[in-house]
Amino acid sequence: MTNPPNQPDQLPLAQPVLGPLTRAAIFLVVTVKPEPGSYEIMRSFCSGLSGLIRAVEFRDIDAGLTCIASFGSDVWDKLFGRTRPAELHPFREFRSGERYAPATPGDVLFHIRAGRMDICFELATQIMEQIGDAVTVADEVQGFRYFEDRDLIGFVDGTENPRGNLALESALVGDEDAAFAGGSYVIVQKYFHDMKAWNALSTEAQERIIGRKKLTDIELDDATKPASAHTALTVIEENGKELKILRDNMPFGQPGRGEFGTYFIGYSRTPRVTELMLENMFIGRPPGNYDKLLDFSKAVTGGLFFAPSVTFLDGVGEEQPAAAIATLPAAPEPPAPAVRRDTSLGIGSLKGERHE
Repeated sequence: MTNPPNQPDQLPLAQPVLGPLTRAAIFLVVTVKPEPGSYEIMRSFCSGLSGLIRAVEFRDIDAGLTCIASFGSDVWDKLFGRTRPAELHPFREFRSGERYAPATPGDVLFHIRAGRMDICFELATQIMEQIGDAVTVADEVQGFRYFEDRDLIGFVDGTENPRGNLALESALVGDEDAAFAGGSYVIVQKYFHDMKAWNALSTEAQERIIGRKKLTDIELDDATKPASAHTALTVIEENGKELKILRDNMPFGQPGRGEFGTYFIGYSRTPRVTELMLENMFIGRPPGNYDKLLDFSKAVTGGLFFAPSVTFLDGVGEEQPAAAIATLPAAPEPPAPAVRRDTSLGIGSLKGERHE
C-alpha cells in the first residue's frame, strides 16, 4: 500500500492517543476471518472509520467520544502490505513460577472511550454492524471510572502518566520511523483480582505491595518502599532518563459472578518500555524480586498492537496491496470434473483439491 504523501510542513494526524481520561470505555478485540473478502471489508472500513466516529460523536458532542483502532503483527501485512512499523511484533509472553503473562488472539483492538457508556456502546454497535461478517470477537470489556480514578483494589491508577510534551514524546512515534510517525504501540492485558485475599491484607501491607499510600496516593519513601513494590519495578530508566508510557487503565467486573478486574492499556513510542515493565513484574528485577501484586492479580489476556495515524487510515483503500497478496490464504481449487466411465480406467484426475 502506498502511504499518503506527507509534505515537509505537514505532519500526520495522530489518533486521539493523548485524549483525556474518561468515565467509560469499551475495549473490543477482534480477529479477522482468514478469507480474502474479510480483508477487503476491513480495508474499506479503515478508510471510513473517521467518518463513522464523527457521525456517532455528533449525537452528543459534549460526551467526548473517541476511538483508537490498532492492529496486530499477524494481520498487518495482510491488510496493509509489507511496509510495517519498525517494532511491531507478536506479544511477548513472560512466565516465572506460577506467574504468567499470556499472549492471546487478537488482530484489531478498538479502544472506545467517552463520558457516557451509552455512546461508547453505540459506536461499538456500529463498528460491528460494518465488520461483523469479517471478524470474530476475541474479547470485549466495558470499563468504568471508579471513584477518584482508583482501581478496584483501592489505589489511584495512572498517577505517573506523562503530561504535555512529555506525553507526546512518550506515546507517539517520531522521526525514528518516519513512515509511521504519529502512530503508537499499544499493549493490553486483562487482569482478574482475588479481592477476598487482597482485602484480607492490612492497609499497610497493601501499601508496601503498591508502593504508595492508599488514602493520599503519596509515594512511599525509599526507606519504606520495598524493591518489589509495583511502583519500583515499573520505573524504567535509560541513560539516566526515566522512560514513560501513557496508561488508560479501567476497572471492570461483575460482582454477582465474583469478577473484579483491571484492563491494562499502555501506549508508548516503543513497545520495549512496556515490555521491560512486564519483565520486571513477572520475572523480577533482579530475577525473583517480582511484583507481589501478582500474588493477587492474574493476567488472562495479552496483545501488542500498533495504532497508525488517522492520515494513514484515511489513505487505506479497498484494493488489495500487491505486497500482501502472498500473505493471504489461497482459495481452494475447485474439484476436477468426474471422468465418465467408458473404456477408461475411471480413475479421474490425479490432482484433487488443495487443503491448506
